[in-house]
Amino acid sequence: MCGRFALTATPEELMELFGLLEADDFPARFNIAPTQPIIVIVAADRAEPGSNLPERKALLVRWGFTPGWVKDPRKFPLLINARAETAVGKAAFRAAMRHRRILVPASGFYEWRRPAKGGGEPSQAHWVRPRKGGVVAFAGLMETWSSADGSEVDMAAILTTDANRVVRHIHDRMPVVIEPEDFARWLDCRTQEPRDVTDLMVPAAEDYFEAIPISDKVNKVTNTGPEIQDEVAPVIPAAPAASKARADDRDDDGQMSLF
Repeated sequence: MCGRFALTATPEELMELFGLLEADDFPARFNIAPTQPIIVIVAADRAEPGSNLPERKALLVRWGFTPGWVKDPRKFPLLINARAETAVGKAAFRAAMRHRRILVPASGFYEWRRPAKGGGEPSQAHWVRPRKGGVVAFAGLMETWSSADGSEVDMAAILTTDANRVVRHIHDRMPVVIEPEDFARWLDCRTQEPRDVTDLMVPAAEDYFEAIPISDKVNKVTNTGPEIQDEVAPVIPAAPAASKARADDRDDDGQMSLF
């Protein structure tokens, strides 16, 4: 599951990685939480002159997905994640999987290893980042929800898959990572149907991430400084994660925020 992440890259770094024509200035963000605005990358409508890559652009959307057919979002759970294995068949995500696939830039994400019920041990937060540094692109889905008065809200969810070896001892799910060579295929919703990109929705390579134990400062959304990523001595010994289902593993209505 992905319930918090960070983006500390510069606009110039995003422009270079994603082939953007421009990117507005934005501050480093160390503790991005559901319902907050996030930067996403989408395919533009036309090809960039002189380039064999599709033009892409950056948008600011809300993290938290509400299907377009929902009439009252107050009566529908906010979906921050979507299971990659089942999203194409779920009513909430089916249209977005076919027509509105996006990339979510991040510097890494946060995950918590939670002890077995009644174990008496505190949970342990981890900062999970690319081992080589830089920006990672999570696979995402976008929707525009329209209210009865005509106002619109752009929103997004992050796709998750089975955790790889590095993350598995913390949690059994992790965000889907799209490599740069696959950006164009993932974002191409004109010629690439969901079945054509299922091979991209797999766990990241075993050595892609490293997991660093951190303090519980990240638990509070009001803590937004770089110190929340400082390494601490782990309070829970590394062990396989419990096999019981998490919120991210339930059916459609279970793919919601932890908060």
